[in-house]
Amino acid sequence: MGLVKRITRSRAVQEAMGFLVAAYLKLVQRTNRFVMEPADAYGRIEMPVIAAMWHGQHFMIHFAKRPQDRAASLVSRSGDGEFNAIALRHLGVRAIRGSGARGRDIRKKGGAQALRAMLRSLSDGEMVVMTADIPKISRVCGLGIVTLAQLSGRPIVPVAVVTSRRIDFNSWDRASIGLPFGRGAIVLGEPVSVPRDADEPALERLRQTVERELDRVHERAYALVGSRDPGAKTSPMLAGGSRA
Repeated sequence: MGLVKRITRSRAVQEAMGFLVAAYLKLVQRTNRFVMEPADAYGRIEMPVIAAMWHGQHFMIHFAKRPQDRAASLVSRSGDGEFNAIALRHLGVRAIRGSGARGRDIRKKGGAQALRAMLRSLSDGEMVVMTADIPKISRVCGLGIVTLAQLSGRPIVPVAVVTSRRIDFNSWDRASIGLPFGRGAIVLGEPVSVPRDADEPALERLRQTVERELDRVHERAYALVGSRDPGAKTSPMLAGGSRA
């Protein structure tokens, strides 16, 4: 490991970076005028839920959480995950460390412990925030989040958070981070429930439903702030850079 990487992976540096990122995101949240759709979104769902997001939304998703909602988020065990976990802690979100497995369910690749932790969180009334797509395969829903819904009995609620002024990165996950002093949209999709006795064909249909609903809420959120989704499957991927 090189010197720069050793420095950035040190606990003190990661604590400082996590604190600064959280402080910046709080500034973005305070200085953007957000609209929520539907306006009565929280009146239509019963907590706790599994909040589903696409990779790339990890900077913004916490804006959808109400102050009174207890929340935990699945965060990878990588060095970058440690930094993200620290930032989430400063934002009032507890981190559950673990990883999904590409193309499989979350019980693979050491994710069994994380799955049990998420089930306990939901059982205790704590909302769980989780990316629906698998690392390095952007915007293709995996079975992990569907498995969690099936075992917990709690619905999946697709969520998208977008600001009119932002930076869109030209990365595999089409990551986006908001900028201050703009407009924002928070769109919650229709809850997707997964029966405990669902067989493989049913699980596949529900996986596709979550994927379609996540695509829909992202398209709608970008439309509400007068933009097009750079990661949409029907439009070419745009280069990173500031968007006004």
